Amino acid sequence: MKISAQTIKEVRDRTSVGILECKNALLEASGDTEKAIEILRNRGLAIAEKKRENIVTEGIVEAYVHHTRKIGALVELNCETDFVAHTDEFKELARHLAMQIAATAPRYIAAEEIPPGVELEPQTACLLSQPFIKEPTRTVQEIINEVVAKVGENIKVKKFARFELGC
Repeated sequence: MKISAQTIKEVRDRTSVGILECKNALLEASGDTEKAIEILRNRGLAIAEKKRENIVTEGIVEAYVHHTRKIGALVELNCETDFVAHTDEFKELARHLAMQIAATAPRYIAAEEIPPGVELEPQTACLLSQPFIKEPTRTVQEIINEVVAKVGENIKVKKFARFELGC
């Protein structure tokens, strides 16, 4: 099957995955763009699962202050190496997570942190379970998994803080 360069470019633009991987996914999906993107996301999830236990000791602290100057957030995002911590993908993820925290005010990183007996909805109270503000059909954890697949290293949110004037 022949896959056009335009179709490969479309998948690459939507996923940021390498050209060869996009072509292979399109071949596997018989040229169906949406199916190829789903294949690539599943591969990213498998890579993220393999990396989940890798130790993360490097990273960055990212700050976001809303244009009104009344809400701000800090997030510590960790990865395995200093090299990855300085990539554009990692820095962009940290920026988006800081914005997510400022916008949605999560209380915990993951559902496992909710104390026993406390009735909270993980989709609102836990950062990783929330719908991603820039792409609400996907969770924050899915966005992180996508970046893990791109950079080839484990990525974890270590801690965060949100500040709101008057609260």
